[in-house]
Amino acid sequence: MFQPKILGCILFLLFFFIGADAQPSLFNDLSLKDDSLQVVAKGLNQVEVFKTDTKSTTLAMLLSAGLPGAGQFYNESYWKIPVILGLAGYWGYEWVGLNREYKNYKNLYSESLIKLPPSGNYQYRTIRDFYRGERDKFAWYLGILYVVNILDAYVDASLFEFSVDDNLANSTYLNYSAGLKLRIFFSN
Repeated sequence: MFQPKILGCILFLLFFFIGADAQPSLFNDLSLKDDSLQVVAKGLNQVEVFKTDTKSTTLAMLLSAGLPGAGQFYNESYWKIPVILGLAGYWGYEWVGLNREYKNYKNLYSESLIKLPPSGNYQYRTIRDFYRGERDKFAWYLGILYVVNILDAYVDASLFEFSVDDNLANSTYLNYSAGLKLRIFFSN
């Protein structure tokens, strides 16, 4: 079970990123946003108006929080789903195996405390500590993967309407350049 500090941190991050959405209401942006119209000037007398698809960042994060990979499915980033599920499956499998070994050596060390008081078998204690450290490392990996999964869903939903076409004629392209010179003179 989660410790209160860890659960508090997870809830804080979840509510922090839900509050980071710029929409006025949680349920207003579950479909296309009202401001998703684009107006493109085609010429002097021609104007083209079309509606662009947008994705809700809040819904993407909630889906990913509920089921890792669901936010990526919602954002149509299908290639990320097997990566997330594969890493979670592998790290979960390793955690279960290491936890089993940790419990085994924990019991052996506890039994050796009765047979060899006061310090017990040093080798069992060392192996127990090794498996506990490795198990905890994989638990951290799983926790980080869970948070990155939610953040990735948020970023994907935010950038869903970002165009990656070769045609940049309809987009604003600003070219800024800056420079810095540093001259160092050494004198005797």
